[in-house]
Amino acid sequence: MSDIVVSARGVHKSYGSNHVLQGLDCDVGRGITGLLGSNGAGKSTFMGLVLGLRPRQGGTLKVLGVDPDQSGPELRARLGYAPEHHDLPGDVQAADLVRHIAQLHGLPRRAATERASDALWQVGLGEERFRPIGTMSTGQRQRVKMAQALAHDPDLLLLDEPTDGLDPVQRDDMLALIRRVGREFGIDILLSSHLLEEVERVCDSVVILANGVVGHSGPLHQGDSAASGIKVELDSDPRALVAALVAHGATAATDGHILTVTGHDALPDLVRDLVADLGLGLRRLEPRRTTLEDVFIEASQ
Repeated sequence: MSDIVVSARGVHKSYGSNHVLQGLDCDVGRGITGLLGSNGAGKSTFMGLVLGLRPRQGGTLKVLGVDPDQSGPELRARLGYAPEHHDLPGDVQAADLVRHIAQLHGLPRRAATERASDALWQVGLGEERFRPIGTMSTGQRQRVKMAQALAHDPDLLLLDEPTDGLDPVQRDDMLALIRRVGREFGIDILLSSHLLEEVERVCDSVVILANGVVGHSGPLHQGDSAASGIKVELDSDPRALVAALVAHGATAATDGHILTVTGHDALPDLVRDLVADLGLGLRRLEPRRTTLEDVFIEASQ
């Protein structure tokens, strides 16, 4: 299987005069990929294009090697999708809904029944599988959506805001389940979210949408581990150190007794020597890391 599960080049999608995607370029690789963006950034629209449920106005899109516009039904048999909305039939038992969706993906009734039961056990609803969905909590309904997306053993799982409406404990449980599906089951996942902390906890890579295009795309560790300067914490007024650093060609921004220093090839040695020369008390000296929040803010500008 290719290392690229979704490839988009110059993708455009508009609704009348509302241009949601304006030349989107990205590659989604194997593993768990976070699709980030503010509300209205086009995350759900992009997922709809990946599923082949909406036609695009321009560009090329390949999902698992095929064009969703040309091979929608065949492609959707290989995809699992858990939508953001909670509009599930309240009078239908969870097992019946999951079985029905599995049959829609092409499984025979007996196999679909078995897979539905297995999937509901996997998501922690085995003992609740014959309950009407309308009697379930929001967290349980989210798990039903996960089960119906998994029951036919898809190659790629699309999760649209899977923790929406969950309390903190339910959210932790859902993120743990997503990690397990991606790591243990070996299913590639595209997870749409607007919560940075959620993506940092479970994802391998990230695609950030902003203003109809991709503002950033790449492995997550590149977003949170690339050193960009150093952080220095003193136990006294940092102004003398700031002046000395500027005199040596560095740049220093202060926040109380903490400095963020950039712009010099030998920052740790320079800071150490200047702190010693000035007789200052040094509490902390460490590389400054570019966090996912930093990347998101820069990509959204």
